[in-house]
Amino acid sequence: MEPKKDKEQETDFTRITTVLLKSRTGEFELESILFLKLRSLGIYDLGCIGECINLERLDLSGNNILNLAPLASLRLLLVLNVSANRISNLEPISSCESLQSLNVAGNLIPSIESLQCLKPLRNLESVRLKDNTYNYSNPVCKNSAYRNVLLEMFPNIKVFDGERVVGRGSDLYQLCKDIDDTIKAGLYKNGQLPDMPDCKPWVEDSFWEIKRSNNAIVEEAYKQFNDVLHECRILNNRAAHVISQTERTMGLKNQPKQYAV
Repeated sequence: MEPKKDKEQETDFTRITTVLLKSRTGEFELESILFLKLRSLGIYDLGCIGECINLERLDLSGNNILNLAPLASLRLLLVLNVSANRISNLEPISSCESLQSLNVAGNLIPSIESLQCLKPLRNLESVRLKDNTYNYSNPVCKNSAYRNVLLEMFPNIKVFDGERVVGRGSDLYQLCKDIDDTIKAGLYKNGQLPDMPDCKPWVEDSFWEIKRSNNAIVEEAYKQFNDVLHECRILNNRAAHVISQTERTMGLKNQPKQYAV
């Protein structure tokens, strides 16, 4: 027989309650909550979150959520992050008409047809179904057409799966991606990626550190920027390894031949 779970612990870590929301935000009324972050708490039941009718930014990443139905009443929601959950149906958020940024990477969204419910979200500017940095994806991403379908559905999207698709920076991102793919192709030998040697970074580690703002409006931009920096570090290590290998190869070719006397 399994031990009986502590009632308070179950409330805190499985279901969103009024007590949990007020303790996390310090607000006395749920209607006063504008920004909410409930990452990696083991939540599977969204409970009373639908009562936060003025909510603008919501982060529920890294939980066990299957049903998004309680989010249907959040008409003012601008940013929603439900990455790394167990969601297969996006229909409930079709009524979140103000939504501008949606992250559903690392879920169970099955097919292109299951994305059609997003059509009413005409304000969407950023959509993420796949995140290579954290190895998050969805079954639908196995269909190479999903990207074109969504871009046709939302012609004004600026960022798709972390890549800028319009505006300044999109060409640079694609260039970096092409360079990264080329380096990957050069490193693979006999179908395996060799161990990377320790390489001296081009800049000091502190160069990448930025002060985190307390303003929740820039929270998503901060996360996306750090994701790009993480990818840059990986690219830096791979490039340094290729350069090192090339230098050693060139050095061997330039060595004079020695003959035994």
